[in-house]
Amino acid sequence: MRPAAQLLATLAAVLGAAGSTAFAGPTIVCLGDSLTEGYGVAPNDAYPARLERRLHDLGYDAVRVVNAGINGSTTASAVSRLRWQLRNEPDVLILALGANDGLRGVDLESTRAHLAEALVLAKANGVRTLLAGMQLPPNYGPEYTREFERVFPQLAREHDAALIPFLLEGVAADASLNLADGIHPNAEGYRRVTENVLEPLLTLLGPP
Repeated sequence: MRPAAQLLATLAAVLGAAGSTAFAGPTIVCLGDSLTEGYGVAPNDAYPARLERRLHDLGYDAVRVVNAGINGSTTASAVSRLRWQLRNEPDVLILALGANDGLRGVDLESTRAHLAEALVLAKANGVRTLLAGMQLPPNYGPEYTREFERVFPQLAREHDAALIPFLLEGVAADASLNLADGIHPNAEGYRRVTENVLEPLLTLLGPP
């Protein structure tokens, strides 16, 4: 073989080997709003980044967690954004939308329909889903807040999804764990949010 041809063959082999060792571990997509994006904190302090580090520490060495949070988004964006994220070939979807629907007083049937459509799309593509429950402050009225909270466990049962009972459990209304706006977690608050997500997620992932 001529030297030039041999060099090309070697390069092809190296590139082929590199391609074969491309990321092959489980991919987790976190689809949400500012609570997922990490509004007001460094990217490494948002729960998706913390979750990836925690999973690595627990032996899930090849796992990849994608932060697909967008500040201000509602459930109306869930399906279109999930279609876009399917190109990442996720194994698990953490669906954490709905808080902004509630804060804006969106009709609950609309919220339910949007989330249900996203859950159906995920299942049709073989993606296991972890649905994050949301709650509202009591000043939105007892009936609306109660019915809003029920949407998430009902959908999880109907669509065979795992459930985080409340994404901000132990964080909401604790001034020491939130930014000055009283809505978004600070870096320490996201430590707790990460643990809220981790426990049900491990059940979906199985052993490392």
